[in-house]
Amino acid sequence: MSLGINVTIPEGIVLAADSRQTYRNQKGVTRVATDSNSIVFRLGTRVGLITAGLAYVRDGDVLKTIGRHVNDFRIQTDVEHLSIGDVANRLSEYFDKRVPYHEQLEALSAQIRSDFERREMKEVSARTESDKVSFLFADADGKVQQAEVRADGLQFILAGFNRDGSSEVYMVYVPGAVDKARDTRVPGKEYGAGWIGQTDVVTRLVLGFDPRLQGIPLVREAAAKIGEPAVQQQLRGVEYSIQWGTMTMQDAVDFCQLAVETTAAIQRFSDGVLMDPGDIPGVSGPVDIAIITYDKGFTWLSKKAIISHSGKVDLDSLPDLGW
Repeated sequence: MSLGINVTIPEGIVLAADSRQTYRNQKGVTRVATDSNSIVFRLGTRVGLITAGLAYVRDGDVLKTIGRHVNDFRIQTDVEHLSIGDVANRLSEYFDKRVPYHEQLEALSAQIRSDFERREMKEVSARTESDKVSFLFADADGKVQQAEVRADGLQFILAGFNRDGSSEVYMVYVPGAVDKARDTRVPGKEYGAGWIGQTDVVTRLVLGFDPRLQGIPLVREAAAKIGEPAVQQQLRGVEYSIQWGTMTMQDAVDFCQLAVETTAAIQRFSDGVLMDPGDIPGVSGPVDIAIITYDKGFTWLSKKAIISHSGKVDLDSLPDLGW
């Protein structure tokens, strides 16, 4: 799953991520595929991208890595002459055509219905959203049970500078929405941080609570009494007050590296939480870090290279064939 993180400050933008890639084998068991995967990408002179979620997506009959898809998207898209918002929308459209989440939801929903039918339960309702289907089933005594299935998808952090010097950051979800997270032209949205992938550790560190806390009965009861917004407001009261607007570029880089390395360390010594044991240690390996500034553009601070006994090669240093 990995962890990708972005910090936007007055000096520019930082993008960072680990290098682990996992997959499910034919028995449905999650295994580590590699600790040398790359999920931070340069899209243009002043535009970068982080991915999380699916590792492979078909393009017709051909199974391609997400990195190969990102490269295809970069070649097909005139990133240099588009706004960051336009690039985000085109990125969403590109992957929405290729991620088979509709088929996933249909297959998973059929499995849920078959399971409840075997238990002689009757479907009460089914609500379909972009990435999930929620069910209610009732037994012969009228007792209702809930079930939910979610499609595997992709998450992106797209960040960069527009030609007018403004910077923007978008969170792109497939399936799902395109959300603007940062915009230096909008007061209150100029600076801050965002993360995708296995985010529970960094969310605990910054916000002060695990997102799964919202699923426990005590919090659900409180939401029913005083409303979800009020509960969210109270929970956010324990968030650390971090002054993103006063950070230097070095501070932002240090924060991103801390978030990724701390997540990997906690996963090494834990196996989920007591209410939901058996988590996947999806964050590990070298941390790739890039910075984007308007004057210098996209610059790698640390990036894996392909190494052999005779030396190493950084693929980004090779000329682009422009095919």
